[in-house]
Amino acid sequence: MTIVRHRVAVLAVDHVVGLDLGTPSQVFGTARTEDGRRLYTVDACTPGGRPVRSTAGFQVLPDHGLELVQAADTVVVPGIHGGAAMTDGTIDPEVAAALRAAHERGARIMSICTGAFVLAAAGLLNGRRATTHWAYADLFRRLHPAVDLDPEVLFIDSDDVLTSAGVAAGLDLCLHVIRTDHGSEVANHSARRCVVPPWRDGGQAQYIERPVPRGAGTGTAGTREWARQRLHEPVTLRELAGHARMSVRTFTRHFRSETGLSPTQWLLQERTDHARLLLETTDLTVDQVAHRCGFGTAAALRQRLHQHVGVSPSTYRRTFRRSP
Repeated sequence: MTIVRHRVAVLAVDHVVGLDLGTPSQVFGTARTEDGRRLYTVDACTPGGRPVRSTAGFQVLPDHGLELVQAADTVVVPGIHGGAAMTDGTIDPEVAAALRAAHERGARIMSICTGAFVLAAAGLLNGRRATTHWAYADLFRRLHPAVDLDPEVLFIDSDDVLTSAGVAAGLDLCLHVIRTDHGSEVANHSARRCVVPPWRDGGQAQYIERPVPRGAGTGTAGTREWARQRLHEPVTLRELAGHARMSVRTFTRHFRSETGLSPTQWLLQERTDHARLLLETTDLTVDQVAHRCGFGTAAALRQRLHQHVGVSPSTYRRTFRRSP
């Protein structure tokens, strides 16, 4: 079967953040079919194909100009630290026109971190819910009051325009897009290749001024892995704390500092993610999936999926069970 690769254009402008620039290529580049064929083609471009300055002390020498944006299926704007977009809310008219034209013809538009300033300056976020790095929220609101900014989430998917918070949230957003395009199995494989968690819900809180968790071997990572092997069982908070050899209060405090979630929220998220994977990759009945994931009944699983993704298990299976 011939695989038509999805074309991703990474649009860099002056003051681009180096890590954000490399994230789409790294993550989308790991998405493969079962026989190893790539599902995405990722290339970088700049206005006029000219070199642009990064914030990491090097210049970006692209192979493409804005013509790449005109042909791409998805356009990603990495974060920036500086320039007119962050001082007076404006961007090069040529860049704004290219982004608007791509959006109008149906391309998916994404930003990582402060790349949202570029999308907002192009007028693509007006009236939309969007996010960016929490540290720049006040500045963003001053420059773009017409945007419904939510700086407390990891990413926001508004169908054709997607925005993410800082640094690692760009990884989360790219994995979310792979999951949407090709299902959990492909996205989980990409996450393993990138050595990152396969799923963090977009609505999860950004890690804002949180204390650094305790060192390896003294945190809750081992207990989280232990719990993942027992999602079909009614694991209690007391059992989790006992496995970690902590009091319930101490365990809950450290768990939240390391994950941004309470143990109960985390367990529910893990069970939901596992249910989605089973619906996508197996022929198990909804009752069997509910049992294996710890929901107990099909009704409980249906309620959770309706709350989380807005569809029933059977609809989810029909929508996302697809071969790359």
